[in-house]
Amino acid sequence: MRFYARKVVRLLIVVFAVAALTFALVSLLPGDIVYAIVGQDATPQEIEEVRAELGLNQPYVVRFFDWLGAAMQGDFGHSIRTHEGVMDAILSRLPVTLELVILSQLITVLLAVPMGMLSAFRNGQVLDRIIGSTAFAMISIPNFVFALLLIFFFSLHLGWFPATGYVPVTEDFWGNLHAMILPALSLALVEWVSLMRVLRSDMITVLQEDYIALARAKGLTNSHILFRHALRPASFTLITLLGLQIGNVLGGSLITETIFALPGLGRLLVENIFARDFMMVQGCILFIAVAYVLINFVVDMLYSILDPRIRTGGARG
Repeated sequence: MRFYARKVVRLLIVVFAVAALTFALVSLLPGDIVYAIVGQDATPQEIEEVRAELGLNQPYVVRFFDWLGAAMQGDFGHSIRTHEGVMDAILSRLPVTLELVILSQLITVLLAVPMGMLSAFRNGQVLDRIIGSTAFAMISIPNFVFALLLIFFFSLHLGWFPATGYVPVTEDFWGNLHAMILPALSLALVEWVSLMRVLRSDMITVLQEDYIALARAKGLTNSHILFRHALRPASFTLITLLGLQIGNVLGGSLITETIFALPGLGRLLVENIFARDFMMVQGCILFIAVAYVLINFVVDMLYSILDPRIRTGGARG
């Protein structure tokens, strides 16, 4: 229990630090948001009324804790442009981003696991060098470049997939999948490399264990050894990295959703950054940060279940 308690305390500290940093950075943005609302020709009285309405005439610490207290109750405030509830706007666009994250991670695993296993099994051979060189080349290319290349080849040249747009899954499942393949693939083509390299490294170590030699001596097939005896002990680091990469995918979704015109959380954040809607920006950043921290907390818990030595070691510490 001490292990889990320490993890929860660290989670709360990180969330508080992220909230404070987010509020500080948004508050330090250049310009005055009041003039963006009332216009440059507003009278001093009108400006002060808007400041009082938004709470901008309060000290920084008071404003922060008022916002944080409301956010802890699920109230992220309202947009200063559209007066839409920030949480309502986030929840309405969250399914698009979640679908993009899940689909991209699924493609990432489908690429990384067989490539990592094959590369480890053929360690030092020609196939291993080909996979390694390809992975090195792909990880050096940003995901937005992949997005543009995919649009050029598969949308404009071949016409297989739409370049932009989104179809809700409730309206047309196949139409939704058709529209989400390219955005998810543009993210997966970067993320699979790290997973593959980690899995390859761990599996090379596992394949040198004595019980693997015993399995081979029993005459078990290579596929049986790889999937039944080597994959699970080699997947601990893979699971942790997979959880960490969700944060990368959430960050990459800002650009990807903008390029493919997906009405997701990333595009909502980008649009409101340009519109200087600080309430919406604060809410989106805090929501994404909390989601990232919670995902990593869940990954830590799964890691401790798969390998109890982590849990007992943490308790002794």
